[in-house]
Amino acid sequence: LLADISRSFEPTATLWRMAGQLSRNLPEWMDGPFPEIDAEAVSADVDKWWRGSAKLLKQLSGEPLQVAETVRQQLQDFQQHIPLIAALRNPGLRDRHWDKISAAVGVPVKADAGFSLSRALQINLPAHLATIEEVSEYASKEFSLEKTLDKMQADWAGVHFDSMPWRSSGSSILRGVDDIQQLLDDQVVKTQAMRASPYIGPFEEGVKAWESKLNQTQDIMDEWLKCQQGWLYLEPIFGSEDIQQQMPNEGRKFKAVDANWRRLMERLAKQSEVLIVTADEELLKTLKESNKLLEQVQKGLADYLETKRLAFPRFYFLSNDELLEILSETKDPSRVQPYLRKIFEGINGLQFGADLEVSAMISEEGEKVPFVKPFNPAAANGAVEKWLIECEAAMRDTVKVTTKQSFDAYSNTPRDQWMGSWPGQVVLAVNCIYWTAGAAAAIVRGTLGEYASQLTQQLLQVVNRVRGELSKLERKTLSALIVIDVHARDVTAELARQGVASETDFEYVSQLR
Repeated sequence: LLADISRSFEPTATLWRMAGQLSRNLPEWMDGPFPEIDAEAVSADVDKWWRGSAKLLKQLSGEPLQVAETVRQQLQDFQQHIPLIAALRNPGLRDRHWDKISAAVGVPVKADAGFSLSRALQINLPAHLATIEEVSEYASKEFSLEKTLDKMQADWAGVHFDSMPWRSSGSSILRGVDDIQQLLDDQVVKTQAMRASPYIGPFEEGVKAWESKLNQTQDIMDEWLKCQQGWLYLEPIFGSEDIQQQMPNEGRKFKAVDANWRRLMERLAKQSEVLIVTADEELLKTLKESNKLLEQVQKGLADYLETKRLAFPRFYFLSNDELLEILSETKDPSRVQPYLRKIFEGINGLQFGADLEVSAMISEEGEKVPFVKPFNPAAANGAVEKWLIECEAAMRDTVKVTTKQSFDAYSNTPRDQWMGSWPGQVVLAVNCIYWTAGAAAAIVRGTLGEYASQLTQQLLQVVNRVRGELSKLERKTLSALIVIDVHARDVTAELARQGVASETDFEYVSQLR
């Protein structure tokens, strides 16, 4: 029974709650300070009560129904003022907008603490609602731009450059600038879009100033990273006294850049906030000057390396970094060793004595060939290209003398002993010389068949030698010798079968290519 009574009374209770709230709020909305009105809350309450009153009209009867109709009429009367309240309570309205509204109305209007909705009705503002809404909409668009600009500026709060120590240089370098660059790119695009907006008028100067600041930040970052790249490349190069002595002008220029860089990174350690650091126009000027000097240094370095390559063309086989590694340690000729295989294809190293005299060349297989004329790089006074030219000449002389000695020894030394007494390439070369001479003599005498048999016997000697105990180097030499000897024997047998009788016969000449 109690529940039934409660249900039947609920519409009436709802009506009185609604009427009570409306009776309290309506005077505040009509006569209260206009700045204290929340337009969105007022619209939401009126809309809620309007829908609620429509429902109550179906549920009530008698006097409660009359009250509901009165409440609904009050709401209907007030609803027509909501667009005016929304337009005048626009948070984007500024003095310039109030001046426009006042000019349109013909009466000074400003929604300050002394202004109220009743006052708005008194001066007949609803008659100018279209004009007021137009100004309010314009203000909203401008307010949106203003908020966007404020947010962009706020986004930079707490954004700092990050740096890290660089090896043993005693200085630092920038790192992790991707996030800064992303933020910068986004804001440059947004700022350009804002400048194209028809509502930019009141903020045009501010937006231009902000765009200029972003562009300066971008320019500084570009120049900074470019300078960092050049400094990272050149710092270890000009950290060598040898390079500084060989390139004094470039050394002085790099020293100036290095001093600028170290001062810059020291200041960054004290203040790293991006917008504060990049506000310094002198920083951009300093970075541009440093980059100009770095370009001159790099050009001078490239020209210097080119002169070295022209002096010793085999340096073209080396990259700039490899060549610089050699040139930066001219006091230690042994620093050339890791690059010898690129400079001289068959040379894996040189044998240096206690006084750095070079006495032999060594192959990748470990075969050592003593120079007939040892030389000392110290005589070149640090000019690497000079002693490498001397090294090349020593190699040529040694190969020439060793080949001649091996050639002379071939005829008076048992062949199986001779094979193991000389460097592998010399053995192969002299072996080919003697086959050519023997084949030519056999053609003249008409004894190619006998010569082929002789070659078979020599081949068997090599094979028997391979079956014995040999070092890795000897086995490699004899394996190559067997391949050549088999070919020589087969060619000789084929020439005998074809009946070659002259050294000018095509079948023989074609084998000499």
